[in-house]
Amino acid sequence: QVQLVESGGGLVQAGGSLRLSCIASGRALSIYGLGWFRQAPGKEREFVAAIRWFGDVRSYADSVKGRFTISRDNAKNTVYLQMDNLKPEDTAVYYCALRSQPGDYDSWGQGTQVTVSS
Repeated sequence: QVQLVESGGGLVQAGGSLRLSCIASGRALSIYGLGWFRQAPGKEREFVAAIRWFGDVRSYADSVKGRFTISRDNAKNTVYLQMDNLKPEDTAVYYCALRSQPGDYDSWGQGTQVTVSS
């Protein structure tokens, strides 16, 4: 069973930065890609960024392009989300998700709260 544990959330002023981390663990861990999603109060969960486990394939939501950077450390089974120039509309619970093969994400973390004050 795959476990994903996020960390790094918190309260920050607009214009500030945070770095989220997500560590993947489990027996016979197989990773095709990892992604970050977020869900704000009263809204549906939305895609933020994703990265393939091998190669340099990354994707971002338009709303975060140029401000957020996704990266990974394969040796540590960890994916990061560097968030710069944060805006109040970035306030949400951020979830890490894993794809063991091409297709839908099949494992999710518990989430970490990010709050951006104006």
